[in-house]
Amino acid sequence: MATNKNKKLKPREWVKSFLFYALIVIVGFTLFFGIFGSNQKENEKPLSEALTIIKEGEEKKVVVDGDTIRIELNDGSTIVSRKEKGESFVKTLEAAGISPQDIPLTVKDNSAGEAWLGLLNLFLPIVVMILIFYFLIRQARVAGDSLFSFTKSKAKTFSKNLPQIKFTDVAGVDEAKQELQEVVQFLKTPDKFRTLGAKIPKGVLLVGPAGVGKTLLARAVAGEAGVAFFSIAGSEFMEMLVGVGASRVRDLFDTAKKAAPSIIFIDEVDSIGRQRGLGLGGGHDEREQTLNQILVEMDGFEPNANVIVMAATNRPDMLDPALVRPGRFDRRVAIDLPDIEGRKSILGIHARNKPLTSDVDLERLARRTVGFSGADIENMLNEAAIFAARQGKGAIDGKDLEEAALKVKLGPEKKRLQSEEDRKLTAYHEAGHALVTKMLPHMDPVHRVSIVSRGMALGFTMIPPAVDRYNETKTRLEEMIASLLGGRAAEEIEFKEFTVGASSDIEKATQIARKMVTDYGMSDLGPVAIGFKEEAPWVARELGEVKGYSEELASKVDNQVKKIIDTCFERAKTILRENKDKLDMIAEELMKKETLEGPDFEALLETAPAKTAN
Repeated sequence: MATNKNKKLKPREWVKSFLFYALIVIVGFTLFFGIFGSNQKENEKPLSEALTIIKEGEEKKVVVDGDTIRIELNDGSTIVSRKEKGESFVKTLEAAGISPQDIPLTVKDNSAGEAWLGLLNLFLPIVVMILIFYFLIRQARVAGDSLFSFTKSKAKTFSKNLPQIKFTDVAGVDEAKQELQEVVQFLKTPDKFRTLGAKIPKGVLLVGPAGVGKTLLARAVAGEAGVAFFSIAGSEFMEMLVGVGASRVRDLFDTAKKAAPSIIFIDEVDSIGRQRGLGLGGGHDEREQTLNQILVEMDGFEPNANVIVMAATNRPDMLDPALVRPGRFDRRVAIDLPDIEGRKSILGIHARNKPLTSDVDLERLARRTVGFSGADIENMLNEAAIFAARQGKGAIDGKDLEEAALKVKLGPEKKRLQSEEDRKLTAYHEAGHALVTKMLPHMDPVHRVSIVSRGMALGFTMIPPAVDRYNETKTRLEEMIASLLGGRAAEEIEFKEFTVGASSDIEKATQIARKMVTDYGMSDLGPVAIGFKEEAPWVARELGEVKGYSEELASKVDNQVKKIIDTCFERAKTILRENKDKLDMIAEELMKKETLEGPDFEALLETAPAKTAN
């Protein structure tokens, strides 16, 4: 690492430093002379008194320094006096009846010093004024430069000479990588496509939830093609002044064209690419001007311009139709959460530089992390490494990874001091979830039950999917609702009382039931989608909840939702009543151990006869 001693200043900085220190020196001299002058006046005597002292012979030495007369007395003290300016001190002595030859008189020649002092008094104000004007002009110039740079693009530039990210560094998105291989080939060998009359898309829109690797994939395309990469967030175009965003768009595209072949990547494009002209929800003229300029720039490419625009969003339904039409963003690449093979590959990439113990099975860990995005997996491994380092371990083991996965999903463990009553309420609540889940034939196995507080929850029951599912049946959805309501059912059966701890469960259960009625057509109302969908999606977004059906139908929807909830709640209570001994057993074990792992939970239930739900 370079030290400050090795750091060389630029010529312009040398000039600035010199002028700054020169100003300090000048001000210092001014203060010095002011203080020196004031000190001279402290012991000053009138000239008549000084002449009397000389006449009485009390002087030891008399020094004439310009108009200043210093008299050193026989007792060692010194007095100071002043003569008239321009008058000769010798003549003053003679006029007072004192012979100059009879006293120890010394006259200093200060003509040169007085000349320099006169010049200093003459030019010092001029120099100070020049320096003041220089700094004022310089500040105005800097302000002017910053005003002009205000409209420049703030995109981060990744040169092709820097270390590049390759497709081998991206996992879990094999289909997306295959789609983008054509973009890489076009940037490498554009003539291969042009000779056949093929046109490669000008824009590629990456769509997917947060954390799946959209930005990483865009950088990998630039790395594979070996071209310049310009990355900017959609919000960085926006400023207080109208027209700045459009100017930054022009500057970004001009810079990318000069560096062609190149890639422009706009992250969170929905922040500037929302539908125009709605007139609701607080329209923003600056945003619309910026979007218009992007549309113009993407249409204005020359046929041989090797510039490709890539953009990422997790809200594609918000984008303006003119932005995603063919000719602009005419290729859409969907990126989903990784499947088990994708998670296994992602784990392998992020575990390259992390020592793992022999008991860590990446395939088992991939099955454990259903629903995790690439960012979640990276965060999980990093948290596991922190846990291991905190305990002084030399490698990461399975317990560290399990704790890290829990922290990513549920939050850190909290050691709250709970009363025995609260612990018992939480134990029966979580036991109800676990037992109902176990007794339902289509639910996944219980992975862990705990009354240890994490995040906002006093306890939790983990039921991760055993396999990646891309479809759900009505039976499974009803069983999910019954499982969610198992905690509230256990509270009613054991305590004849309800707690606020079931609020999140009730909310999730109600959401599933409402979707079954309004979206999935899984109710007595039949296969009918109720509400605004494709007809006017912007109305629902701008005005919030807008019903696309009559009040009579709304009442029927509410009745169907309540019917599903009530049926599932009764099913959960029936299971718990028929297995009350198991419910008590699980709750007592949770009171003792606080946490039950899946195998321990299964072994505990084997001590009593198993029963299944109707």
